[in-house]
Amino acid sequence: MALNFHQLHIFFTVAERGSFSAAAQALHMTQPAVTMQIQSLEDYFGTKLLQRSTKRIELTEAGRALMPYARQSIELIRDTDVQMSKFTKQLKGRLQLGASLTIGEYILPRLLGPFGAEYPHIAISMKVMNTAQIMEDILNHQLNFGLVEAPVNHPDMHMEAVMSDELKLIVGKSHPLAGSKEVELEDVMTYPFVLREQGSGTRLVMEDVLRAKNIDLSTMKIVMELGSTGAVKSAVEAGLGISFVSSSSVKHEIALGLIQTIPIRDVQFKRQFYSIFLKSALLPISAVTFLTFLRERDLYQWL
Repeated sequence: MALNFHQLHIFFTVAERGSFSAAAQALHMTQPAVTMQIQSLEDYFGTKLLQRSTKRIELTEAGRALMPYARQSIELIRDTDVQMSKFTKQLKGRLQLGASLTIGEYILPRLLGPFGAEYPHIAISMKVMNTAQIMEDILNHQLNFGLVEAPVNHPDMHMEAVMSDELKLIVGKSHPLAGSKEVELEDVMTYPFVLREQGSGTRLVMEDVLRAKNIDLSTMKIVMELGSTGAVKSAVEAGLGISFVSSSSVKHEIALGLIQTIPIRDVQFKRQFYSIFLKSALLPISAVTFLTFLRERDLYQWL
């Protein structure tokens, strides 16, 4: 029997997940199939790689020695996919991704056109939801990868910045702050706010910046929490409050004079957009191709 990458990937996933059942779920395999592949790998090396117990799988000395090579093999395959994706113009397949609301509503629609022109045979399926929901779907193996608006912190998740963005303070055309060239943060905090819901990337970034400026979030006058940027903009336009939204999401309203963005002295709400996927996952070539597109193109020519 020859050593193969598939077995190394299974071994790595079992070691990372700590059980055969968790690895089987992550790899979309049956538990007996995972066990059989590990046994075949142990037969190949002639030694035990995993110590089975009722609570958790433990690596043997041989397993610990193999682990870095298994990790390197996965990284090598990923790098190979990235490099070869540049030559796969006739690639066929389905791209399935999750995108947080600002990205899904205002960023990706402007990027999927150019991507589709380069890769016309890739069908695209996108679920738009908030960052917390995307994380949950990836961890439950409902999505292969996602694009989110705030950093995530999970030991099983790989995260990579793919583009930058900035939140802007927006006010309605009749608001007292309308027409201001610049305002103080302390003055801004005296007005009612219409905000995105808890768990959204926009809300998380806004709160992080305000905390860094020693703002007590409990003092904010939040009159409304809404589940989409479009709803927030409509509420601001109607004079119900002020808000922070992505600069990419208000170009149309600014051009029509319905909403204004106001700079805040010495405060910037800059952020990164991130791709996230499970560390143990090998993405399909269609997903690798799209992520390579995001990394290597000048995206701002389309935004």
